[in-house]
Amino acid sequence: MTIRSSFPEAITEIEDLGIPMPDGTRLSARAWLPKDATLRPVPAVLEYIPYRKRDGTLPRDEMMHPYFAGHGYAAVRVDMRGNGDSGGLMDDEYSQQEMDDALAVIDWLSRQPWCSGAVGMMGKSWGGFNCLQAAYNQPQDGSGALKAVVSVCSTTDRFADDIHFKGGCLLGENFGWGAVMLAYSSRPADPILRNDWRDDWLRRLEAEPWLAPRWAAHQARDDYWKHGSVGEDWGRNQVPAMIWGGWADNYMNTVAALVEHAPAPVKGVVGPWVHQYPHTAVPGPQVGFLQCALRWWDRWLKGIRNGAEADPAYRAYILHSEPPVASPVHRAGHWVEEAVWPSPRVTPTVLRLAEAGEPSAPQTPRGYLGTEESTGFRLGCSTPQTLGLEAGEFFPMGLNAEMPGNQAADDALSLCFDGKELAEDLQLLGAAELRLRVASDKPLAFVVARLCDVAPDGSSVRIAHGMLNLCHRDSREHPVPMVPGKEVEVGFALDQMGYRLAAGHRLRLALSTTYWPFVWPSPEAATLTVTGGSLSLPVQQGADRPEWVPPAAEHAAPWAHRVIREGRARRTVERDLLSGVQALVVEDDSGARENLTHGLITGESLTERWEIHPDDPLSARATHIWEQRLSRGSWAVRTEARAEMTASATHLRMQARLTAWEGDAVVFQRDWDDEVERRYI
Repeated sequence: MTIRSSFPEAITEIEDLGIPMPDGTRLSARAWLPKDATLRPVPAVLEYIPYRKRDGTLPRDEMMHPYFAGHGYAAVRVDMRGNGDSGGLMDDEYSQQEMDDALAVIDWLSRQPWCSGAVGMMGKSWGGFNCLQAAYNQPQDGSGALKAVVSVCSTTDRFADDIHFKGGCLLGENFGWGAVMLAYSSRPADPILRNDWRDDWLRRLEAEPWLAPRWAAHQARDDYWKHGSVGEDWGRNQVPAMIWGGWADNYMNTVAALVEHAPAPVKGVVGPWVHQYPHTAVPGPQVGFLQCALRWWDRWLKGIRNGAEADPAYRAYILHSEPPVASPVHRAGHWVEEAVWPSPRVTPTVLRLAEAGEPSAPQTPRGYLGTEESTGFRLGCSTPQTLGLEAGEFFPMGLNAEMPGNQAADDALSLCFDGKELAEDLQLLGAAELRLRVASDKPLAFVVARLCDVAPDGSSVRIAHGMLNLCHRDSREHPVPMVPGKEVEVGFALDQMGYRLAAGHRLRLALSTTYWPFVWPSPEAATLTVTGGSLSLPVQQGADRPEWVPPAAEHAAPWAHRVIREGRARRTVERDLLSGVQALVVEDDSGARENLTHGLITGESLTERWEIHPDDPLSARATHIWEQRLSRGSWAVRTEARAEMTASATHLRMQARLTAWEGDAVVFQRDWDDEVERRYI
């Protein structure tokens, strides 16, 4: 990693740039510009998110945005309405107001004396979503100022590929992210920038939404989810886009989807990374994301003919077989390039599911994965509610054991179909397609499929996974419960993957009816009967050595700060020997750090507990506690968000309490207690 301290352009910074919205609300921005931009206007690059430029994303902002400014761009980091130092109130993620504000910000930037009139937009996660949405929403006649986007860890379908539902299954992260946003948006503006910070803070707290129940209530792909999903009309994706994803993150499907379907020039890159920008993300190798983005901006915002539009459509890092590690610093592999996607070098290879004969353990039926025609079989699948404790997070952020660990223990409890020992390496790039002939003894049930690399020592690495709420077997928009005992044909895709299994290893398909806490359990423990099926694998040929050498990672100088108290993290699995309840417990305390530029001291802490009994889906309980801390001199504020989710056979229950302190005095407290009917989950 190279830290750049000098650039072609001298930089000036605007600490608090006010951007007026049509309704009079003032959004707060931090901007870095070339010093002579008013004499020689430059394109603007916008990042627009709710995560607080003053303290939340400041460490990464200072490594990225001065870099762009030093290369001749006006880099503008905006706090969304109702967050950070901006005015107004936030109602939901990706609301119409948020989208309208984004277009208003782009228009305003394009008309500033230091801007050439061309605007680019970038972002990761929320910011990756809304830059695609802004491109989708701007005028289709080419008159819009937004000329290019760089999107990292985002989605084209808010129902199929976001933190709420996956394959129609309700994700645990739906509740978790509701607790996160209750905490994140509870913090006030910085008093140095806002004299009215206290009145604004109290208004913000009064209007704070508890979003988890709202999201969980939309159990089909209805208009709520279609709003903000840029895959609703691929033809509207006319703005050149560079799309980045990571195999360790659950937004990896976006890259292939946009490259394949968007009519605009689109270039995709998927690396080994978690949910972070690729120049700092683990596992390594990190790459020169900022140089790649700069090349994209130069082509589409400055019109420099640098050949960016002729780059391969899809670049992917092929992971190599290695022992399973939940916190890998680096993953072995190599980069491949596909000129077009889908690629003619990727061909489907169909393996059929069959019964393996004598099971390896009396209580665990086993299957076989091969090319031979199946003679028919009947295998049951009913897994303990605790299966999935090694699944990892939906979007891992770092090295706190957030990635999937050894899957062998879960495999032993699953219905597994094992392939033969490989005589030579097997390289996969794309999405596997699974088809099953299956019956359920309960009307509400789901199936999770994990594709695993099984080493000779029995250790198991999750290559990719997918899931299907069986109510969604025919339609995501119009789900229908299963008829108990009735056999149906179902099919679904697993997540995109880039992986090379080593000779001597075996491919395993593991099926389960539970996946806690990744997926919220069905109201009754279901037994599935599988009587047939096939797995189509995307086998890539002729790309067994590096085809791309990305630029080395570099960034601008890190933020100036002092560590007052070191943080700590802990992630454990508990088993109560009396009750039999098992729990995943996550604790993360960031410590306390002082910004040496403006003196703000920040810190946060989190405790998550996900508990369940192996035999009782209605024992599932999730409890999250978030604390946010801000101080400077004699000024100190603190907020605490407590949230709990449980369920009955008919309803999901989500409770929350938000408390705010100024000094030692409680200035606000509010409780929520919401129930959501279980229609399809």
